[in-house]
Amino acid sequence: MSNIAKAFDHGKAFIAFITCGDPDLATTAAVVREAVANGADLIELGIPFSDPTAEGPVIQEANVRALAGGVTTDKVFDLVRELRRDVTIPMVFMTYANVVYSYGAERFLAICEEVGIDGIILPDVPFEEKEEFLPYCRKHGVALVSLIAPTSSDRIAMIAKEAEGFLYIVSSLGVTGTRSEIRTDLASIVAEVRRNTTVPCAIGFGISTPEQARAMADVSDGAIVGSAIVKLLAKYGAEAPKYVGEYVKSMKDALR
Repeated sequence: MSNIAKAFDHGKAFIAFITCGDPDLATTAAVVREAVANGADLIELGIPFSDPTAEGPVIQEANVRALAGGVTTDKVFDLVRELRRDVTIPMVFMTYANVVYSYGAERFLAICEEVGIDGIILPDVPFEEKEEFLPYCRKHGVALVSLIAPTSSDRIAMIAKEAEGFLYIVSSLGVTGTRSEIRTDLASIVAEVRRNTTVPCAIGFGISTPEQARAMADVSDGAIVGSAIVKLLAKYGAEAPKYVGEYVKSMKDALR
């Protein structure tokens, strides 16, 4: 069983997204550990990028703060090395093609393997263009996690058949950010996924309350939350780990 699969082997998975280096890398490490201690099953680590096109204002601003604080890809790799001394749950990177491309795709994926990153999500790489990165991912045992959007319709089966790690189902059109309600017919998307793969799928974009998390997990294998956690970091800064831990516990409890 892959490390990512373990996140889904004991019930509905709670996946927490954290922007690395907001407000600083020491706080990121503390937040990851608090999230794990309070039930997170998988951690998405955002590598800051100057033009994060899939992100709403909350995560965009976190990227700006992290970059202003001097966070680099190498420092993020060092963070993961340090976390892997005691964090055993799966961790994946969420970043953008240019971050990987400018670093050197093979070098980037080789270091992912070395430090213990299980997968990578590149929201600006369409399914049809994933071959630019897939050979390096396969060589170094890093799952290239695909996204399925509400507009994917006739492409869902094609994407699902080649899925690795888990499938990230985007709940709503637009960018990341909390939403008061989610109206997409997610059940039909998940049903089409299930017809074409046994790889688990989790829903993200817009989830912020325990009720929303439960609703998403009722139709899929888990819920992904980013903006609501990043908001706590923006509000509390270095004091955020405690608050993130409490929030993660409330979300995980809702999935049990």
